[in-house]
Amino acid sequence: MKLPDLINQVLVSVGEDPSREGLVKTPQRVAKSLQELTSGYRVNVDKLINDALFDVPYSEMVLVRDIDFYSLCEHHLLPFFGKCHVAYIPDGQVVGLSKIPRLVEAYSRRLQVQERLTSQIAQIILKKIKPLGVAVVMEARHLCMEMRGAQSKNSPTVTSAMVGVFRSDARTREEFLGFINGKR
Repeated sequence: MKLPDLINQVLVSVGEDPSREGLVKTPQRVAKSLQELTSGYRVNVDKLINDALFDVPYSEMVLVRDIDFYSLCEHHLLPFFGKCHVAYIPDGQVVGLSKIPRLVEAYSRRLQVQERLTSQIAQIILKKIKPLGVAVVMEARHLCMEMRGAQSKNSPTVTSAMVGVFRSDARTREEFLGFINGKR
């Protein structure tokens, strides 16, 4: 069965008439939307990085902060979204800066839980760039928590992944946290 046919069945199941004027094209629209929102499954990370690794003798923190991201909760298929902050300390290689937001998007465009998403971003950077350390902090609003269930508004969820020197060196970790909290 094709995705638009399934969406049509969902509309009927919730008590709607899929032949109603406003809903006639909804199954196709939802199918197209879901394909876009889950496009991360079709991203080849090696091609995404696309030879954007450069030998550079730089060993200080590289931080890309306030990366907007949107994802779908794998439990309810409702959006969660927010900001992601990614830092790494190079060990002889840097990556093109635009690749970091693209990696965040590639992993967020999958059915996710925020905790796994945070770790996946840190692990792929660790694997591909081989830095001395990686830090990722994500802050998100979850519509599955705000619109249904607990209906807890304005309660963002914060997750972090600290690897290498960001885990072992408190000063490095504090420097990163200071940068993302606007103290530097």
